Amino acid sequence: MNVHDSERLAGLLESAGYVPVAEGSDADIVVFNTCAVRENADNRLYGNLGHLYPAKKKNPAMQIAVGGCLAQKDRSVIRDRAPWVDVVFGTHNLHRLPVLLERARHNAAAQVEIAEALEVFPSSLPARRASQHSAWVSISVGCDNTCTFCIVPSLRGGERDRRPGDVLAEVEALVAEGALEITLLGQNVNSYGRSLGDPGAFARLLRACGRVEGLERVRFTSPHPRDFTDDVIEAMALTPNVCPQLHMPLQSGSDAVLRRMRRSYRRDRFLGIVERVRAAMPDAAITTDIIVGFPGETEADFADTLDLVRTARFAGAFTFKYSPRPGTPAAEMDGEVDPAVVSERYERLASLQDEMSWAGNRAQVGRQVEILVSEGEGRKDSETGRLSGRARDGRLVHLLVTGPHAEDGVVRPGDVIETVVTRGAPHHLTADGPLLSHRRTRAGDAWEAARSRGAAGDRTTGEGTAGDGTAGEGTAGAAAGAGRPAVALGMPTMRPSSPASR
Repeated sequence: MNVHDSERLAGLLESAGYVPVAEGSDADIVVFNTCAVRENADNRLYGNLGHLYPAKKKNPAMQIAVGGCLAQKDRSVIRDRAPWVDVVFGTHNLHRLPVLLERARHNAAAQVEIAEALEVFPSSLPARRASQHSAWVSISVGCDNTCTFCIVPSLRGGERDRRPGDVLAEVEALVAEGALEITLLGQNVNSYGRSLGDPGAFARLLRACGRVEGLERVRFTSPHPRDFTDDVIEAMALTPNVCPQLHMPLQSGSDAVLRRMRRSYRRDRFLGIVERVRAAMPDAAITTDIIVGFPGETEADFADTLDLVRTARFAGAFTFKYSPRPGTPAAEMDGEVDPAVVSERYERLASLQDEMSWAGNRAQVGRQVEILVSEGEGRKDSETGRLSGRARDGRLVHLLVTGPHAEDGVVRPGDVIETVVTRGAPHHLTADGPLLSHRRTRAGDAWEAARSRGAAGDRTTGEGTAGDGTAGEGTAGAAAGAGRPAVALGMPTMRPSSPASR
């Protein structure tokens, strides 16, 4: 969701006449879009602001803006800790960034503006998308849940749903521009429609996406197990373009811990959903989130989590050490777990999940897969001569372009190829055999057109490389021009251990 917001911020700035700077170049404006889920996000932000101080001192005209969840939480604290910041804005007023930058410049004074309620739905704002072939589509903002560890509801507000017609109109517009894949976004996607008085709307939305001509892949994140219903499973299984992939946060395998987390489901319900999803879609890749060391977690509680991980056989998991967030009920709970114990448990869980992921990926060897080729997901592609992309179940695949179909032309980001998996590693697949097919797509045409216009070198990005265990940190760049300052956009967020995300 922060990546999506970053694309909106970049689009707003471009609409106002700003131009991204090339990577490594000096920027006149730097914008940080922040997360507040874990304490590490605070440390990253203030560390990055400290690194920028010498540049700001050297060039006082440079502007620094901080927005997003951490800005909503810390407000004037950011200016107290980093008085060289020029603009602070929150989660509810993204659209105000260009005005605040202009006002700060005109008045030669910092601007701090935090709205208490959503003013403009982010999806109505212009966007500079990081990809021609894949796009995020927000179906709701905010959250009505009261998980004791989570600060998001206090920063994003209660759930507000977009009308289905507006969502589908955006999906159709994206497909018309060349997108082949969309990901529906919400803090709790399967409660979608509740604020509209239509609690079964999410399953119908999935089916409606299946009727959009030219849309080849539909994904969504994240559902809450409490609200996961069989009509959603049926819609996933019977809608051909909905991918056989499910990311469903578990958080803990212990009923006692889930109760303290106020998660409103128990392990049996979670495993029941997993069982029904696999019955309907045997090849579905299921991923999750897990917190280690929640207050009061005992060794028996942790053993329950390990047992559930073995039973569920997740394709991947984001695993986190519990991070207390001031203002949440969990931050006031007794039973803090010794950090050394948390670290030891974390390593055991990560090791077990790596085994599960590796076993699942080895089982893919010999299978024919359809891959949507992407750009930037394989960090070593330039060294290995490979391309990278995602299979329909979301697994990352690194591949060599060989065989007769390699002569069809250069395989471009956005093109679709079919090949056979030759190796399974813990967090990715490799396909080094000949291509079975290569389909040039409208998305590939759009990528090629953008590259020919020189846009490939100045594309704003806010997304980390999912396959190597990072999520959401990035910078942006292009050359200055059009009479406006050049701008760089960064997004410090959380660091998970495996390729999935909430």
